[in-house]
Amino acid sequence: MSNKPTVFVVDDDQEVRESIRWLIESVDLAVETFGSGQEFLDAYDPDKPGCVVLDVRMPQSSGLELQKKLLARGLEIPVIIVSAYGSVPVAVEAMKAGAVDFIEKPFSDQALLDRIHQAIAKDRDVRRRKAKRAEVAGRVEELTSREREVMDLVVVGKATKQIAIDLGISPKTVEAHRAHIMQKMAADSLAELVQMAVTVRST
Repeated sequence: MSNKPTVFVVDDDQEVRESIRWLIESVDLAVETFGSGQEFLDAYDPDKPGCVVLDVRMPQSSGLELQKKLLARGLEIPVIIVSAYGSVPVAVEAMKAGAVDFIEKPFSDQALLDRIHQAIAKDRDVRRRKAKRAEVAGRVEELTSREREVMDLVVVGKATKQIAIDLGISPKTVEAHRAHIMQKMAADSLAELVQMAVTVRST
């Protein structure tokens, strides 16, 4: 699957959709347009990186309702709210619900493009962190239950002798487990191992 980001435009106004499509394609970004929130949800592939440009006011289903559905499905794609002057309070509410930014109509082409690039960068960063967390979690799964116990105590700063006392094993056995942990986790230092533990436990 291509890793090229896609901008998903959700707006009930066809002219607006096509205008934004032309703008986005002019800077060599992929774009898909949808006339309603449900149409977008039916077609969206969460593995596709990118962002959503969402009109906050649509007759069938509002941008807020789409946001709620995205949250309910655990979809964290960045959402940029497009708001008319009269709907700014609604846009602010949408931001409180997780939108990354909002832009008022009428807006300049450059203002929208700047926000799109920022949202795509945020999405890229989130996906990178998730991939790293999944990679580290996979390494943790390869540890034995005893190795996990030792690692948990190592990363909170306990010395070998104290770990040995806590677990009822010899210091030499603790050192052996620690060596295996460092190897399996591909950690070059204690600091790196601690960072891995923080990464895999983060939400």
